[in-house]
Amino acid sequence: MPIATPEVYAEMLDRAKSGGFAYPAINVTSSQTLNAALRGFAEAESDGIIQVSTGGAEFASGTTVKDMVIGATALAEYARVVAAKYDVTIALHTDHCPADKLDGFMRPLIEISRERVARGQEPLFQSHMWDGSAVPLEENLQIASELLDKCAEARVVMEMEIGVVGGEEDGVSHEINDKLYTTPEDAIATAEAVGLGERGRYMLAATFGNVHGVYKPGAVKLRPSVLKDIQDAVGNKYGKDKPFDLVFHGGSGSLLEEIHEAISYGVIKMNIDTDTQYAFTRPVADHFFKNYDGVLKVDGEVGNKKAYDPRAYGKLAEAGMAKRIVEACQHLKSAGTKLS
Repeated sequence: MPIATPEVYAEMLDRAKSGGFAYPAINVTSSQTLNAALRGFAEAESDGIIQVSTGGAEFASGTTVKDMVIGATALAEYARVVAAKYDVTIALHTDHCPADKLDGFMRPLIEISRERVARGQEPLFQSHMWDGSAVPLEENLQIASELLDKCAEARVVMEMEIGVVGGEEDGVSHEINDKLYTTPEDAIATAEAVGLGERGRYMLAATFGNVHGVYKPGAVKLRPSVLKDIQDAVGNKYGKDKPFDLVFHGGSGSLLEEIHEAISYGVIKMNIDTDTQYAFTRPVADHFFKNYDGVLKVDGEVGNKKAYDPRAYGKLAEAGMAKRIVEACQHLKSAGTKLS
């Protein structure tokens, strides 16, 4: 199955919302983690979203190149070739892009898609995220309005964030305080600034206590009811049920009942990065501990080529990450819902 077209992506999002499930959005940084994501979705019989952050894209371009657009483009093109061998539908997305990286990441990628569409091709990515959480809401919405028009021209869905996700990701950090909770007033201002889909489709990452990073279950004080308040406030004003397509950020350590409650309020996409990073790395660490004298040339010995061949532990890493993605699909209720 090829990468989703804009029409198929819209169908995916609509099915999630009407069907009461959400897609895991898996961050990748290399062809190997991308392969793991594809495998996980296929094993779960779930369509899904694969995404790349600014830091992930820079890393994928090579540690001497450090070009976010090159890295993101390379991963997107690789995905197009490899995903065709899987029987699930995959959408490609770029994650958090703050204001200082718009000109070096999101805007150039939108332009690439606009040029592709003008030539009769599909856009490079199916959606892009503008992260305006670090700027005042008025400025956030002004930039979102401009980007939404450009995304619509490129046949791309925009994702935006109002409120603040705590913790740290890719060098962007926020304190854990009351700003983690989006208000109905913020949501109404958003609808007034960018509409409710008539100018172009967008997804909204509204915050309800979300925190990036590693936390034990119950440590993050989520209030999913904030999402209901937002949907009700805007829905009542505009006469629409659940007007926003919502995104759940900073979900590591969340309780399953909190995840399901958020989905019931219109969450259709949940970002997963920290947990899959660990699931990828843990089998590698296990392999190295168990094969210490094979992966190292200890005391003048020659080691064991089969042990230090990157394919040996790479296969284990891929399997570990894929297993965690299957679990994510089950938790988000997308398992067994594939389009094909």
